[in-house]
Amino acid sequence: MGAVRFTQQMTTDQFEALFPDDNTCKAYLTARRWPDGVVRCPRCGNRKVYELPSRPFHWQCQQCTPQGYRFSVLVGTVFENTNIALRTWFKVIYLMLVSKKGISALQVQRMMGFGSYQTAHYMCHRIRGGLVDPEFRKLMGIVEVDETYIGGKNKNRHWDKRTEGTGAVGKEIVAGAISRKGNVVARVIGNTDARTLQGFVREAVSTKVDLLATDEHPSYFGLTEFPHDFVRHGRGEYVVGAVHTQTIGGFWSLIKRGIMGTFHKVSAKYLPLYVAEFEFRYNNRNNKDIFGTAVARC
Repeated sequence: MGAVRFTQQMTTDQFEALFPDDNTCKAYLTARRWPDGVVRCPRCGNRKVYELPSRPFHWQCQQCTPQGYRFSVLVGTVFENTNIALRTWFKVIYLMLVSKKGISALQVQRMMGFGSYQTAHYMCHRIRGGLVDPEFRKLMGIVEVDETYIGGKNKNRHWDKRTEGTGAVGKEIVAGAISRKGNVVARVIGNTDARTLQGFVREAVSTKVDLLATDEHPSYFGLTEFPHDFVRHGRGEYVVGAVHTQTIGGFWSLIKRGIMGTFHKVSAKYLPLYVAEFEFRYNNRNNKDIFGTAVARC
């Protein structure tokens, strides 16, 4: 299969022209948060809020408390309660999105001139958390499901961190489902037993799919409510008509090349956030306004 193609996004010069200062960023965020033009209270959802003329991008809601609840455009976003300028946040989002294989916090620190690595690390993880899809829809069409293992080889670990066994021992497991020419859903899972993998499939895939394609892993047997077929990799089968898992394999290669080439090392604690980042970028690969979509999520 060919490499996944991503739509060309705005250039650095275009970004600088679009967001010259913090106020233009706040105006952009306001338009993305409330695209219908009606500002709503982040606490109660009240539409009848009053703009504060003396404080741009601040409003007051009388419904929350008798004294009135004041809020800014940043309340309820990943940008809230930080001393970092919104334009700086926007620039970090931009850098993360235009890099197909991601960008490390260390590289963000260098490019942005942050005084500490912790600042870049904190911002990148906050943004990754904001990219999680709040309106998930089950996959349709021809759907491939597979699992992969992420982590270094046991023999390459320091002597006091090596584990007994070979292959997948000590690695983290990620399950994925992908609709051909559509979206991907990926989750970090604890093991590959039937209950876990079948639970993931039933959560991610609609029973109205045209075909559910997997490999011969025994944990996928029992998905009788799906039109299920599989290839036997152990026998050298990789494509049998429409049955294959090469599309999800392409997504796995993006994640692994990103982790090995860009991040070098990802802890089990933060792996779900990195998976969410790659999932978002892949699902918006044809979105010419991926930046605006990301800002609206954050």
